[in-house]
Amino acid sequence: MSDRAYALFEEQQKARGIDLNVVKERLKALKIETPSWGYGDSGTRFKVFQKEGVPRNPFEKFEDAAQVHALTGLAPSVAIHIPWDKVEDFGKLRSHAEGLGLSIGAINPNLFQEDEYMLGSVTHADAAVRRKATDHLLECVDIAKETGSRDISLWFADGTNYPGQGHIRKRKAWMQEALTEMYKALTPKMRMLIEYKCFEPAFYHTDLADWGMAYNLAQKLGPQAEVLVDTGHHFQGANIEHIVAYLLDEKRLGGFHFNSRKYADDDLIVGTVNPYELFLIFYQILDAANDEDAAIRENVSNIAYMIDQSHNIEQKIPAMMRSVLNVQTQFAKALLIDHKEVAEAADRHDVLAAEHAVRRAFEFDVMPLLHAIREEQGLPVDPMQAYLSSSYGKDILVRGKGGASW
Repeated sequence: MSDRAYALFEEQQKARGIDLNVVKERLKALKIETPSWGYGDSGTRFKVFQKEGVPRNPFEKFEDAAQVHALTGLAPSVAIHIPWDKVEDFGKLRSHAEGLGLSIGAINPNLFQEDEYMLGSVTHADAAVRRKATDHLLECVDIAKETGSRDISLWFADGTNYPGQGHIRKRKAWMQEALTEMYKALTPKMRMLIEYKCFEPAFYHTDLADWGMAYNLAQKLGPQAEVLVDTGHHFQGANIEHIVAYLLDEKRLGGFHFNSRKYADDDLIVGTVNPYELFLIFYQILDAANDEDAAIRENVSNIAYMIDQSHNIEQKIPAMMRSVLNVQTQFAKALLIDHKEVAEAADRHDVLAAEHAVRRAFEFDVMPLLHAIREEQGLPVDPMQAYLSSSYGKDILVRGKGGASW
């Protein structure tokens, strides 16, 4: 992008009263966590299409993640899934990550692939199964201590397919009992991020079906428990930005799992189906960042932005790069919203002017801005092209097929 293009963009924003120096600093501070499982073979429940060159172990997953961060400057941490990423020495994995300029991010317990969990994990009617599931949660707390991880991200597949299959209120109590034990094992700096999902794999009821249930549980557990919003885990038509605003006002928004969906939990690259929704989520976050309540501003500063996608037909590293770059683009657009203009239009009851004040920021071409900050950071102006022009994608083909997967 030419200097002239940026100069025109800067002049345009200056006329609107937007300080691009502030915008650029906010953009440079944006950090997006990528998931280890997004680099390995993964996909739908129907078929996993194995790719050549996928990582064969967690160490190689971090090497691929390092490519994403080196070219975008956006992804300095990697979430891991246990036992998918279990190693004998987590200190060694941590050192390997740090040597690549990365850190180990959220720890994700897996409570949905053991045969015993067919009818539930922490909500199973059999106390022995609940004990096994709770012990796994405690194991993940210990792993977080070894890796220096702040967050433990919790998603439960627990639920039922038929009326009468399980006692819903007892299952609710068992869930709280297990997470209370886990909560007590946390260090003061750790957080539990409680995720919810309206359906799948259970289809009659899910034990944590929506944000309200997750929020209620977090409230009962304590201040180190917050809600995680997965953008694919809602019914069609759900107003996710409304949920975000509500949780921010309650100071309980812990983080996001970003992805896109057309129908249900499709796990498509974020920003590819409804980029306006992602933009509006950031609108609510940035509005809260200016709130008079210091606790709300603190909540905003601690939000974990994480990708949760299973790239099935895409090449893994380019797909992950596209994911974080799409998030950056919509964040950049949201930073161009003039919140004073929005508020003034709303105060005078001018509905169209208020809507326009929000939408006009979405319609700006922010490529001159993104190119400028990448140049300032010493990054490729076009990270995707830089990767495709490199030899890394060809070099990793020596790994062959059959790498680390679910």
